[in-house]
Amino acid sequence: MDFREIIADKYRDILVNYLKDQSEQSLYSSQKFSRKSIEHMISPEEIISIHKQLIVDLFPDMQPEIAHSFDILLEVMVGYGFALREHQNLKHIQQELRSEMEIAANVQKTLLGTSIPNIDCLDIGAISVPAKHMNGDYHHFVQDENNSVSIAIADVIGKGLPAALCMSMIKYAMDSLPENRMNPRDVLENLNRVVEQNVDLTMFITMFYGIYDTEKHVFSYASAGHEPCLFYNAESAEFTELPAKGLLLGIEKKTKYRQYERTVDVGDMIILMSDGVTECRTEDGFIERESLLELIKKFIHLDAQDIVTSVYKELEKMQDLQLRDDFTLIIFKRKV
Repeated sequence: MDFREIIADKYRDILVNYLKDQSEQSLYSSQKFSRKSIEHMISPEEIISIHKQLIVDLFPDMQPEIAHSFDILLEVMVGYGFALREHQNLKHIQQELRSEMEIAANVQKTLLGTSIPNIDCLDIGAISVPAKHMNGDYHHFVQDENNSVSIAIADVIGKGLPAALCMSMIKYAMDSLPENRMNPRDVLENLNRVVEQNVDLTMFITMFYGIYDTEKHVFSYASAGHEPCLFYNAESAEFTELPAKGLLLGIEKKTKYRQYERTVDVGDMIILMSDGVTECRTEDGFIERESLLELIKKFIHLDAQDIVTSVYKELEKMQDLQLRDDFTLIIFKRKV
């Protein structure tokens, strides 16, 4: 007796028992039979065929039309079976891709990881959250021998694996720069040449690079088309944009970047972000710039890390806990 005959006999027992007493035990047996059939790749149309033959055997005087109706059900199940197998195959592929993406996301997190420097005169907070598995935002801190703190923040216009690969390349290029301290404009010009030679023209990368001099309390910076940096003046309690212009990375190999400076007094804050912060979308559209500033003011009495975390949580709630873009927010707050 082959396996299909064993299946048919098992199904016959279940059907006969149920027709005799309609018990819950018989229904439970049919559920177990269904699971076993899936395990052994028994298709729905095969089960319908078995059922039809059993009904014809059990009720030989049955009207022919009833028997013929199973032919329609059988054809329906043939199409259903093909669709089900295709669905199961796609689901398996999707699970494999999800597993690979999770591994890639963990590798990216390790590769692009950075730690916030511990500086007596500065309170620094940072948060970076990907909209999907992979992060298209990048930020990196460097503390040099003079305790000056460099900050790089970049954003690939795009999401997913291509954006993540671009960020990995930026990180590698940053690590390959000379160890001696470089001006922000020199950093951007070096990275621009790397991007121009190695990144597809359809990928666009913005970047902001700044150096905070902890002795002079001067923030030097340059921008390659990145989201404007904000400055909070503690004395006047006002926010202003730090002026910065520059072409996106990789557009023109010989691009020159302008460098700017800003003196930072006690209580002042430098606020860097990706466009995932300023372009948060709610049911009513993009949030207003004033709404973002009001949020920062609401938490301004907190430490820098608590500020960025609290602002993120508020904006996340406004978007029904669904980020539509990678989110990065960094604050430098002068303490003394």
